[in-house]
Amino acid sequence: MAVSAILPACKKDFLETAPTAQAPAENVFTTTANAAAAMNGVYRLMYTAYADQGQGGESSVMIDMDMMGEDLVNPTVGNNWFISLHRYIETRNVSGAQTLFAYRYYYRIISNTNAIIEGVEGATGTEAEKKAIRGEAYAMRAYAHFKLVQLYAERYVAGGANAQLGVPLSLTTKIEKLPRATVAAVYTQVNSDLDAAITNLTGVAARANKSHINLAVVQGIKARVALAMQDYASAAALAAAARTSAIAGSASLMSNADYTAGFNSYANNEWMWGISQIADQGTFFYSFFAYMSVNFNSTNIRSNPKCINSALYNQISATDVRKKLWDPTARDAAFLVPPSGVRIAYMNRKFLANSASNSYGDLAFMRLGEMYLMEAEALARLGRTTEAQNALYTVAFNRDPSYVRSTRTGTALIDEIMIQRRAELWGEGFRFTDLKRLNLPLNRNGANHVASVATVFDIPAGDPRFQWVIPIAEINSNNLIVQNPL
Repeated sequence: MAVSAILPACKKDFLETAPTAQAPAENVFTTTANAAAAMNGVYRLMYTAYADQGQGGESSVMIDMDMMGEDLVNPTVGNNWFISLHRYIETRNVSGAQTLFAYRYYYRIISNTNAIIEGVEGATGTEAEKKAIRGEAYAMRAYAHFKLVQLYAERYVAGGANAQLGVPLSLTTKIEKLPRATVAAVYTQVNSDLDAAITNLTGVAARANKSHINLAVVQGIKARVALAMQDYASAAALAAAARTSAIAGSASLMSNADYTAGFNSYANNEWMWGISQIADQGTFFYSFFAYMSVNFNSTNIRSNPKCINSALYNQISATDVRKKLWDPTARDAAFLVPPSGVRIAYMNRKFLANSASNSYGDLAFMRLGEMYLMEAEALARLGRTTEAQNALYTVAFNRDPSYVRSTRTGTALIDEIMIQRRAELWGEGFRFTDLKRLNLPLNRNGANHVASVATVFDIPAGDPRFQWVIPIAEINSNNLIVQNPL
């Protein structure tokens, strides 16, 4: 990676402090308080408005991930935002704006965290303060490299050499051209950074707020990494550790009333990690809720409310609270729509913006429900059936009071868990990477996808289209980079 090509060249340009200011480099690491402010700036990058309105930080990548799956349905093209992702066009275009955005966005996080990891050592402050900052920085660097390798490389294959090209590993503030490391090397570094984060965050009494990473969140990220590596024993143990740490911190599965409240409240006790959107720092058309909510008065939502795959909807129990998040009839008056907005069958009300006139809302990056489902999936794939059934029961019964503990085994149990996962995490940015990590095909047939909108209904497992191309801006500036198959 030629850092100078995709990132500002000097520290004072890329070290952003929350909420809106930048700090000169010479001031950032004089004290741990200033270093903590720089870490706040890293989190702020996750909901910063970038080049255009489809580039709102982490929220936009979350939308990308579901646009490229089969569970989110665009009933119309609306005003075309994210449609090229939905059609697998944008990510095969070396000049694609969204492909370049994701690449720049995650390397910008990495660049900031490198500076923090190096700079905090010389800051004035206690070792406990340094450990907390260091741990968060290692975790965010791992998170960004993990997201990049999932998008721009072939999947990790357990038991394989994984010598296929991954992404450049940027581990210092030195500006230099870097080649693509292997997928194996990237995952090794990601796990090393997460282990360093766990070491540093173990024993840290409290975090500033839920926008910051703590021990439970690191364990949750590491569980996601283990799932992607098909290391199911580690995934099960880490997901259990994450939920145990979270519960110890007073987290709990949300009530059914909270489940239908709009997924926009930072105060939700189930949220382990997320952002709090302040009203006067709203990102307007860069916001997640400008595209995924049911009620914000944008052209996109008025004409193209996001819907669930009808085949998935039909597999959700009638007594499950999640069934209430979509209207199969397009006639339910309880579903808010913006002025002049259309009603379309299977439209969602999972996500509610603050109002029709303001798109801000808090956004979750990790929830307790995901931890139970990761644990259940991993245990089922290990053949630890009873334990898997128990983990599934905890979350499924919470969502559906009529749910009876599963007696399924083997593939049937895994299939049940995956339906639960798809229903639970709909719209939260997991489906594309789930298809890829499990080497599954894209299959949009037999549901409510519209041929003229989706255009692509079938992609075989392992197809090159599951691998995003490297942006031409990186290729042109760094002669060490090898492009993915076009």
